[in-house]
Amino acid sequence: MTAVDTPPAATREALGPKLIELAQGGLDIVVVDADLGKSTTARKFQEHYPDRFITVGIAEANMIGVSCGLAAAGKIAFCSTFGVFMPGRCFDQIRVSVAQPGLNVKMVASHAGISVGPDGISAHAIEDFALMCSLPGVNVICPADVVETRQAIDVAAKTDGPFYIRTGRSKVPVIYDDTYQFRLGKADQLRDGSDATVIAVGLMVGPALEAADRLADEGVACRVLNMATVSPHDESAITAAARETGAIITAEEHLIRTGVSAMVSQYVGKTTPVPMGAVGVTRYAESGSAEELLEKYGLTADAIVEEVKSTIARKQGLVGKS
Repeated sequence: MTAVDTPPAATREALGPKLIELAQGGLDIVVVDADLGKSTTARKFQEHYPDRFITVGIAEANMIGVSCGLAAAGKIAFCSTFGVFMPGRCFDQIRVSVAQPGLNVKMVASHAGISVGPDGISAHAIEDFALMCSLPGVNVICPADVVETRQAIDVAAKTDGPFYIRTGRSKVPVIYDDTYQFRLGKADQLRDGSDATVIAVGLMVGPALEAADRLADEGVACRVLNMATVSPHDESAITAAARETGAIITAEEHLIRTGVSAMVSQYVGKTTPVPMGAVGVTRYAESGSAEELLEKYGLTADAIVEEVKSTIARKQGLVGKS
């Protein structure tokens, strides 16, 4: 289901309201904040449950430590800050104190990717998938819209173990309606197709759908998978895409060489080798609006269309032939 007639919304907008809803439903949630609760929307939880909201100031490593203590005491511990700070500044604490003991800590990182825009290069979290997916046992989720984000937070709260959920600053199209059901570890097929598959995550799902519609007008049937669970990824959906379409293109707001492209390529190369393409970040960006940066660095429907055509050409053995 797509093209829902709902105004665009930032995925970060889901956090605070959803945590309030879960606490009202009886879940023993506590929230730890590192001075950015207004931006991540976690501070909305404080308005309803001030005794269950802890702020540590600009001290992300301490935020992780406090969250681990609360989780060890039996609480459902949510912590949030910007993606550039978590995992960026506190990876060792996450690795040793969250991942290794497998504590029930839910890390929600807002303002990830280059779409954080005017905050500049130092604020662009484009390495977080690489860091978090390197940790065994950590569920890594990058929702496509605010509806899926709400559901991912719900699943994280009700599933024991570490979670990392990546959200964004910019408003993005709402793809799903409330009948959608997020399933941990399962990709959602939004378009069917037999010529190629685009595996997209986060804000790149919208452009992937637009690209598929444009390709259909040219007679190219492109499958679109929303792989919101980056780790553990849906191996069965990837295998089916490789076997049934013979070409795979990934689309992500992350460094290609260490993100979804790298992980999917590794699996495809081992199991069902097919031509692959990738749309994503290849270098550090700069300051600018989200729209300007996504256009300049090729995170667009146009780029996906061209990458699909190029990958299909390689599948058909046309490259290099006159």
